[in-house]
This record gives sequence, structure tokens and C-alpha cells, in this order.
Amino acid sequence: MAPQQQISLPAKLINGGIAGIVGVTCVFPIDLVKTRLQNQRQGQQVYKNMMDCLVKTVRSEGFFGMYRGAAVNLTLVTPEKAIKLAANDFFRQHLNKNGKGLTVFKEMLAGCGAGMCQVIITTPMEMLKIQLQDAGRLAAQQRKPAIMSTTKLVAANTVLSRSYNVGPSSAVRAVSATQIARELLHTKGIQGLYKGLGATLMRDVPFSVVYFPLFAHLNRLGQPSQDEAAPFYWAFLSGCLAGSTAAVAVNPCDVVKTRLQSLNKGVTEESYNGVVDCVRKIMHKEGPSAFLKGAGCRALVIAPLFGIAQVMYFIGIGEFILDQSPLNYLFV
Repeated sequence: MAPQQQISLPAKLINGGIAGIVGVTCVFPIDLVKTRLQNQRQGQQVYKNMMDCLVKTVRSEGFFGMYRGAAVNLTLVTPEKAIKLAANDFFRQHLNKNGKGLTVFKEMLAGCGAGMCQVIITTPMEMLKIQLQDAGRLAAQQRKPAIMSTTKLVAANTVLSRSYNVGPSSAVRAVSATQIARELLHTKGIQGLYKGLGATLMRDVPFSVVYFPLFAHLNRLGQPSQDEAAPFYWAFLSGCLAGSTAAVAVNPCDVVKTRLQSLNKGVTEESYNGVVDCVRKIMHKEGPSAFLKGAGCRALVIAPLFGIAQVMYFIGIGEFILDQSPLNYLFV
């Protein structure tokens, strides 16, 4: 097995942060589609599929409507991705102190630790992002004649309801992530931002358990020899394949998380009292196929995100930035 490349913690954080920003900018519209498709209920479908959702979003909300919620994601994805990637490397290094390499179990254990660390940032980020992403779907329901009478919105509070106040010809009124966060903190305290924490753990821990060992083994297949690293395109493809596989594997947990974190619903849309209640109601009313809603979109989102992240590590952007920084001596 090739020796592990030793990368400083600041470099890992920079690599993960840049990868997150670049990746989110590229794939955020598909992530928005995923959220809207996952939140659709039977009998109230506004969108037929991914392309239909993208087209209708652009028509009703404009090009930048596809980036509703992107600001909070871009702000928090840097620490989120940085923590995830750096934590995985940290646990791998500590589990490999004897230098004999990691067993699959230890690789899964390192991934589990990374997933548990990242939810500190992921849960509030997803909580705020989902409210902004789903606003257009709920507004479209209100405008749809066939279901207008049954989709009066049940808002969690007055600030959140502002983003869904639409008239016959008006656009969705904007509400910022800062306003939502402030209102949640005021009305529910810090736990308001961490609603769905259990479901987030159910999604992110298994994801990391699958992703990191799978990537390590796929990437190892591209090494010309034990002493050489795999080429950058192989690292990218390995990240894409491992990411998409893990994303589809945990998609049922992502559906549950999205439903639990959506504070605003139509009158006829179910409310849920926890993970078990959510799973039971989805299974009873929508069937097993509902747990695969948005799986294709999620795979398309996650694949390039982690492919780009691995390329950043390969190129060494973080190391280059630190080398050019006058503060470099602080990290030596």
C-alpha cells in the first residue's frame, strides 16, 4: 500500500472548503430540484421530473430562482466539507499508527467519526437551506387551480410565512436565511436549528461509512505502483463513483430528513412527530418508492462534489495557498 500523504490540518481545511464552494456553485440547482421532488406528495405533484422542475423554476422564479438557499450553503459548506474531510483523515491517521494500513472495518470507523463530526454544521445548514429551496414549490401549489383550495400554507411562524405569501400574479417574497435563523432561535432556541438532527445522523454517518472506504479502494486501483499516487482524473472518477453510490444508498434517510426539516407545509401535507412516525406515514400513504424520490438528483449532486474535493487534495491547492501566505510560518 502506498504511504499516506501527510497534509497539514490548515491545508486540509482549505482544500475541503474550496472544493465545497466550487462544487456547490456547479450543482446547487440540481440540489434544489432534489428537495422539491422529495417534498412532493401524491395528488399535489407540481413537477413531473428533474427537467420539468428546472424548466418551471426558471419560468416562474427566473434563473437565480435555481439558487434559492445557495447563500447559506456557500457560507456553511466550507466548514462542513472541511470538517468532514479533515476528520476522516484525522481518524485514519490515528487508526493507522502501526503503519500497516487500515482494515475495511477501521476505514468504516474513520468514516463514521467524520460523519458524526460534520452534523454540527450540516444540520443547521440543511435546516435553513430547505426552507428557502422549497418556497417555490409551495408557491406553485398555491397558484395551481386544481389544488389551490387545499394548499393554504401552515407556516411555523410569521417570519417564515412571508416567503410564501403569493398573490395571483405576484412572485415569492424573499426571506433570508438570517431572518429564519433569528426567528427560530427566538421562538425555539438552539434546538430549532437542530431539528432533524437524528435523521441527519442517520444519513451522514452511513454515507461516510460507505463513501470513504469505497473511495480509498477505488483510488488504490488507479495507482501505477505502490509508491505512486493515482492520477488526478482517477481520483476524480473515484470520488464521483463512491459519492454517487453512497448517496443513493442513504437516499431514504435523506427523504426522511427533508420531510422533518420542512417547517412549512400545505394543509393536506402530513406533519411528522419524529423519524419513526415519518417513516411509517410515508410507507403507508406513498409506498416504498417514495423513499427513492430525488435519488437520481442526489447522485448527480454528490458525485461532482466529492470528485472535485478529491482533485483539490490531489493538486494541493491548500498547500500552495499556505506556501504563498506570509502566515505560513504559523502552521509549520
